[in-house]
Amino acid sequence: MSKPVELTPLMKQYFSIKDKYPGALLLFRVGDFYETFLEDAIKTSKVLGIVLTKRSNGSASSVELAGFPHHSLEVYLPKLVKAGYRVAICDQLEDPKQAKGIVQRGVTELVTPGLSFSDAVLDRKCNNYLASIFFGKDILGISFLDLSTGEFLLAEGDKSYIEKLLQGFAPSEVVFNKKQQSLWNGFSKDGFHAYALEDWVFQFDYTYGLLNSHFGTSSLKGFSIDHYSTGIIAAGVILHYLTETEHKEIKHINAISKLEEHQYVWLDQFTIKALELIAPQQLGGTALIEILDRTTTPMGARLLKKWLLFPLKEVLPIQERLAMVAYIVEHTELEALLAGYLKQIGDLERLISKVAVGRINPREMLTLKRALEQIHPIKEALAHTALPLFQTLSEKLHSCHHLVENIHNKLQENPPILTNQGGMIKSDVNDRLDELNTLIYNGKDYLLQLQQKESQRTHIPSLKISYNRVFGYYLEVPNAHKEKVPTDWIRKQTLANAERYITEELKHYEENIVHAAEQAHHLEQQLYQALVHDAISFIPRIQQNAKNIAQLDCYVSFAQQARKQGYTKPMVDDSMTLDLKGNRHPVIEQRLPIGTTYTPNDVQLDQEQQQIMVITGPNMAGKSALLRQVALTVLMAQMGSFVPASSAHIGIVDKIFTRVGASDNLAQGESTFMMEMTETASIMHNLSNRSLILMDEIGRGTSTYDGISIAWALVEYLHNHPRYKAKTLFATHYHELNELSKELLRVKNFNVAVQEISGKILFLHKLIPGGSEHSFGIHVAQMAGMPATILDRATQVLHHLSEAGGKMHPKSMAGSLPQMQYQLSLFEENETCNHFKSFLDKIDVNTLTPVEALLKLNEIKNVLKKKENNHKS
Repeated sequence: MSKPVELTPLMKQYFSIKDKYPGALLLFRVGDFYETFLEDAIKTSKVLGIVLTKRSNGSASSVELAGFPHHSLEVYLPKLVKAGYRVAICDQLEDPKQAKGIVQRGVTELVTPGLSFSDAVLDRKCNNYLASIFFGKDILGISFLDLSTGEFLLAEGDKSYIEKLLQGFAPSEVVFNKKQQSLWNGFSKDGFHAYALEDWVFQFDYTYGLLNSHFGTSSLKGFSIDHYSTGIIAAGVILHYLTETEHKEIKHINAISKLEEHQYVWLDQFTIKALELIAPQQLGGTALIEILDRTTTPMGARLLKKWLLFPLKEVLPIQERLAMVAYIVEHTELEALLAGYLKQIGDLERLISKVAVGRINPREMLTLKRALEQIHPIKEALAHTALPLFQTLSEKLHSCHHLVENIHNKLQENPPILTNQGGMIKSDVNDRLDELNTLIYNGKDYLLQLQQKESQRTHIPSLKISYNRVFGYYLEVPNAHKEKVPTDWIRKQTLANAERYITEELKHYEENIVHAAEQAHHLEQQLYQALVHDAISFIPRIQQNAKNIAQLDCYVSFAQQARKQGYTKPMVDDSMTLDLKGNRHPVIEQRLPIGTTYTPNDVQLDQEQQQIMVITGPNMAGKSALLRQVALTVLMAQMGSFVPASSAHIGIVDKIFTRVGASDNLAQGESTFMMEMTETASIMHNLSNRSLILMDEIGRGTSTYDGISIAWALVEYLHNHPRYKAKTLFATHYHELNELSKELLRVKNFNVAVQEISGKILFLHKLIPGGSEHSFGIHVAQMAGMPATILDRATQVLHHLSEAGGKMHPKSMAGSLPQMQYQLSLFEENETCNHFKSFLDKIDVNTLTPVEALLKLNEIKNVLKKKENNHKS
């Protein structure tokens, strides 16, 4: 940043602070405004849409300036952060009235995309993660922190696992080693906001020490992470980054957990996208999360999203979740009771984090109290259920009676948002505060009594006491009575029709009331801070409450959805069976037109009889939807939800792979076929014995012969794999693949039924055994509105190829086809045409009346009709 040649004291201070935070926009507090200068001002004015001005800097040239009122920080700060900027907030550290020379200033917070407490920045249904990544020799370490909730995680693994975690957690910001810039550039393809830190920060001893110091431990064994060396480096770097960004009050970060790869179902980025778990692929589409999420608390919504992206693959915890959902489904009165309490809780998780950093305002403190008031009745309701799992959950909830009573007894029922406005604390809490408030709020009575007393003493009936900012309180006497003014009054101002005076008593009262307001506000702030400090001791218990309430919210959400949509409880076990009866697509069935029902289907896969289902059928018949609904059903079951099926037996699946639909990556120079092959190769390299593989129209992006060959080889590979028998649904338009079932015992043919009526087709969307012999492609083209000329020609070509038995070589195909007549002759040389030509030559159009023309046209029509009848006979 270029600096003016000559600097004022203010600008010298600005640059000394700015130099400490390179790359950050500096919001510099000057009086009641936050100002930005030079390049920062240009950027700020563009992002915020505020006026960019210039002002003189002493004897130096003018500098660019853009600013906004300090009370608008919550409006403007989120816009700067969402634009990807790091923002350093520089506040005045002393009262300007008491400052000697220039006011002392300093950065109180560095806000970044991954570090924020602002409700305007945060999405209530999503976590806001900061990630740190470290590239070890063979293993990568990664850590995630949501500062707004205190959730702190670490993991380590190979490149594909870390990529998966980044995809799932979707951090708002990533920090990495400056010396590993090239590694990060080759690793990141999703455009994360990233920030490079110096290499010395990424040292094991330093980061290990930071973690121990923060948690007050001598070893990390208690967290079971002591052997995660690269993960420890990544986690320690996050703590360093918090210090660097002036985030020092972090008592709510009181634990760190490890992410174990073996605990969760593997979902690669292609599968998450193809199954539309979080976001639809098409504009106006619907993601699965939108269907499943009926939570009422923000922390419940955040947890449900995590459950969806990281389904379990251990039987017992899945069965426990399903048991709790089933109990709520069976006890509607419990569901209604819990739903009512949950609606009043709000974001307990983020509220207690604001307590930890001292940023909770009085109204939020009141919201915290109301949230905690719901815990006790929920605790009681769960304790009286017949399900031990709910009884255990009840025992984990803390009513926090002391804190609830403390807030109730001290805080006003409708307090202001800001703590410096007064009116926060109830009466009878502090005697001195009550005295001050009496002086402040009973001032009108005192002034009225003083006015009456002086009026009687001086016999001035029109005497009045008033106030202005220049003179403060004063007595005003009309000129007609100024001779009656006592000698102890002090004249302050002469007006045209009156004189204004002050008295020692009035002056003393003014001093008292001004000081009383200042003292009352200061005392209220002290009492409020004491209340916040009391709440800090409850952080671990309230965080535990938030965690358990979030889980309960998810169970209630699942139960409500199950009852409304007619879902059933799946049987989940360690078997190798996948048996779905009456299975439906959870999203499509809720988006069908009113009065339309979704056609259910049965799907059965195992490792002995039916490992691979080859599914044929025309486009639009529902093959892709069928594949997706099977995967979504398995996912829902393993996250603990009931499923859209009349019955479901699901042996644990550890990986779900999809190659469904086009995934063009043309912006990066990759064709549809290249992406298809890349994704397919990834599946083949990572499959396991418990994998579920969904493949749709593999090979369609290349020539027919190449496509069939690749699809054929894939089915053979999956069937004959020496170690794994991955359950597979293989949808294809290559009917030749039906021949595989004759050679491969565990390959079975199915087709999505279509009925042909009078040359038109009816999609039945029903899966039936056996292969399809016809793709009905021309019929589908007709339904899409293809011109009749093209349809006729396509039918002609198809008929010709069918007669050849599919044996025609591509090079000889064009020469053997009958030529299409693109230029139609109006009068071909035949008897009918000659007859009409002779008929028209005899007509004089110039003398023909309208009625005669109609008669001639009718005559032509009759002749044509007669010839048509003769032809049919």
